[in-house]
Amino acid sequence: MPAPHAAEPVGEDVTTLAALDDPLRRRLYEFVCGQPEPVSRDQAAGHAHVGRTLAAYHLDKLVDVGLLTVGFQRPEGRTGPGAGRPAKVYSRAEREFSVSLPPRDYQLLARLLVEAVEEDRSGAVRAALGDVAERAGREAVARTADRPERRGPARRLSDALRSCGYEPATTPDGSVVLRNCPFHRVAQRHVETVCGLNLRLLEGLVDEAAGAEGATASLEPAPGRCCVVVHGT
Repeated sequence: MPAPHAAEPVGEDVTTLAALDDPLRRRLYEFVCGQPEPVSRDQAAGHAHVGRTLAAYHLDKLVDVGLLTVGFQRPEGRTGPGAGRPAKVYSRAEREFSVSLPPRDYQLLARLLVEAVEEDRSGAVRAALGDVAERAGREAVARTADRPERRGPARRLSDALRSCGYEPATTPDGSVVLRNCPFHRVAQRHVETVCGLNLRLLEGLVDEAAGAEGATASLEPAPGRCCVVVHGT
């Protein structure tokens, strides 16, 4: 078992997250994070209804503090020597930022619990935790379904997913992919265990929110997103 480590200092993360105190900058950041593909300066400016220069200034500030990453792409359909320089595009950074005062280290607790599951050769702890995860998914739906203005299985599903830290996006075929993994750091070290618990949580959530509509959750790992996909919504 890896040795426990002290929680990371909060100073750098406080400075980074303070960059989002500006409403325009926060709007641009949320727009970039909500897109399945990297975002150009023109796209960001159009969304925020500001000039391209102003949008570029704030986007580059978000890159400077580590909230966004930058790349370069040629405009679609333009290739060859006369296509011009590739345009700057922005994506959400992979690094996580967290501030807790006083310092807390819940990820250490999560790792200890996951390692306890993996060391239990009887399988009883894993089974019990799976049942708890499924129940937690159902409870997430109950917490959000009491809002009278939010009706319908698709809306219940989306609200419940977001309440658990997922970022759902609907694909052209009607499936729901989750653009992030709320358990990413722990999952990196304990892929099989965490993804299995994640699936059980989402099975309970999906069945409670939209199971009557035939929606199901299935394990379909892919780079850059959660390992679970919801079909039949």
